Amino acid sequence: MSVYASTVVNTPADEVWSYLRDFGNLAEWLPGMTSCEIEEGVATQPGAVRRMEGPGGSFRERLLVLDDDARSATYEILESPLAVTNYRATYRVAPVTDSGQAFIEWWATFEADDEAKLNKILTRGVFEPGLASLHKRFQDGLS
Repeated sequence: MSVYASTVVNTPADEVWSYLRDFGNLAEWLPGMTSCEIEEGVATQPGAVRRMEGPGGSFRERLLVLDDDARSATYEILESPLAVTNYRATYRVAPVTDSGQAFIEWWATFEADDEAKLNKILTRGVFEPGLASLHKRFQDGLS
């Protein structure tokens, strides 16, 4: 199963990526997350593990790839209150060349017994509100 969401913000891609490349700042921009801390490694290097507290409990995720040239990061869930396995997600920031804006996209693949339920939780409860929060952050100049 896969989920996907995207948005465009009126900020240069390099500025947006400079913010999003920090694997440890998720609680700053993902609604519902009350804390996020790096418990292993360095927030801007593959292998970093973050622990977050949010709806339903604790989450642990590992950064697999951080590609500054492609402005993308890929991570996996290690522990989660969600009934999901083999979860791997990527977020990417690309320049919109004719406007100077940034295109942000976020997608994941996973397996679950109830894929429709998890699709709804991830799309409506994580990806869409997360991108809306980033949109507001960069539109309001909070970066």
